[in-house]
Amino acid sequence: MDDETGRLKKSFESYLERALPGEGAPEALTLFESIRYTLETPGKRVRPVLLLLACKAAGTDEGEAMPYACAIEFIHNYSLIHDDLPAMDNDDMRRGKLTNHKVFGEAMAVLAGDGLLSAAFELMHEDYIKHSDDAEALKKRIRAGTAIAEGCGTAGMVAGQSADIEAEGNPVSAGLLDYIHSRKTAALIRSAVRAGAIIGGACDRAVRALTEYGENLGLAFQITDDILDYGSEEGKATYPAVHGLGESCARLEELTARAIAAAESAEGTDARYIEILTEFARSLARRTV
Repeated sequence: MDDETGRLKKSFESYLERALPGEGAPEALTLFESIRYTLETPGKRVRPVLLLLACKAAGTDEGEAMPYACAIEFIHNYSLIHDDLPAMDNDDMRRGKLTNHKVFGEAMAVLAGDGLLSAAFELMHEDYIKHSDDAEALKKRIRAGTAIAEGCGTAGMVAGQSADIEAEGNPVSAGLLDYIHSRKTAALIRSAVRAGAIIGGACDRAVRALTEYGENLGLAFQITDDILDYGSEEGKATYPAVHGLGESCARLEELTARAIAAAESAEGTDARYIEILTEFARSLARRTV
């Protein structure tokens, strides 16, 4: 991780701590213990950092985008809590710790996820209100919020998770696999980059280029996960299961190259942050965990 990415992550962590739900609630209320348990587990913070980098690439201070970076991390963590439930992926461990429902019970895990999703939209709407006297600033923020909503809903992550559940144990076509991956994982990553570019004030062509970067990066991210899990995901819809390991590695290289090319084509952006975004893509493709 380069110094600037590390700085943005540290700045985000500080903001996240202040934005955590639960202010004014009884100190030991289990709901907020459950939320903190998942949110405070060390993670890569890929989505919020990408959102902040895109905002910086567009030439705007990251503070303008913090509510949206935090919102997308809330949404991501809500999805992890729900994905781990027995009715979904039925996982006992996450990031080296017991999953949320194993510690707090299934009902509380459902509520923690629900609470995080609601809190994400509260954060964004509070920021809309803050900028309601500035039509141009408000328009950018509504566009960014819409991008995030599309990424996490029935046009994005929820649809991908649904298709993934229905595909489990059944033959999966290449087309269905692309549908699952482009929505379950790539949609929220694409939305993070797009929202950051919009908040940052990038021109429409640069927003489209950075959105393309996010789309390709998101698919590459999921294929890397599939490759790392190769042999341990019986019955799951993965790239190696459908295409084989060799073709999956080739597809990963292709998507990474396309992400880099898209970022480099984003006109009117800060070259330093574009270079950070391109290196981010390379490092995600090389990761081993």
